[in-house]
Amino acid sequence: MHHLSLYFYFVKLRIRSQMEYRLSFVFDVCAQASISVIDFFMIALLFNRFKELAGWSLWEVGFLYGMIGICFAVAEMVGRGFDVFQRNIVRGDFDTVLIRPLGTFFQVFAHEFLLRRLGRIAQALVVFLIANSQLTVTWSLTKVGYLFISLIGGTCFFVGLFVIGATSCFWTVQSIEIINIFTNGGVFMGSYPFSIYRWWFRHFFTFIVPLACVNYFPSLFLLEKIGVSGVSPIGVHLAPFAGFLFLGITVLFWRWGVLHYQSTGF
Repeated sequence: MHHLSLYFYFVKLRIRSQMEYRLSFVFDVCAQASISVIDFFMIALLFNRFKELAGWSLWEVGFLYGMIGICFAVAEMVGRGFDVFQRNIVRGDFDTVLIRPLGTFFQVFAHEFLLRRLGRIAQALVVFLIANSQLTVTWSLTKVGYLFISLIGGTCFFVGLFVIGATSCFWTVQSIEIINIFTNGGVFMGSYPFSIYRWWFRHFFTFIVPLACVNYFPSLFLLEKIGVSGVSPIGVHLAPFAGFLFLGITVLFWRWGVLHYQSTGF
């Protein structure tokens, strides 16, 4: 409970700092939402030419887009400390983190909170809600709970990717750009049904880097498309928990990286 109250205290400070220039904050949020609209607009243009994609309609793909967009934007909001962690290594600030009476993971996680990502969250949520209104989804308490767990698990997955990028800085100092393939690139890939990709690609992003578990498998359950997908129902039901497992593994990787840290500060 102490860590939780301390985390919310840090978040409060970050929000207060970012809201100091409110007009700038509002413009930034609106700009991010507007830029994100372009992404879905490009998808809509694709469906203007091809009425469906591997058996998925525009609004079913919009359902995918909304889910993964929400997860990534929330992960950017709460996991910003790991996304910009290379600055701590370059300046040697991580030395200070090591001597504080709190865990290193918690300190880095609580150090940043990017409220400006509200624009992206709002845009993805609007697309998701519109897609849901255009589809005949029969909602139940089970599906609502499944969706909620899926969104949290998907957020954990992307935070885990940020943790991997941050941990790599213990050896490379600068964050490795390949992580962007799995974060920003992952959002792009996950905006389309995984059935359009080759088998080796699907297997890699299911069992190694569980991107498909963020929104594709959950959407199969929520949209009742399991029967036509050829995917195991058990795997679909367990998919939301892959993000939690992935984050847990990256935390262990983080702890191992901390043990190998060598200061680069001046």
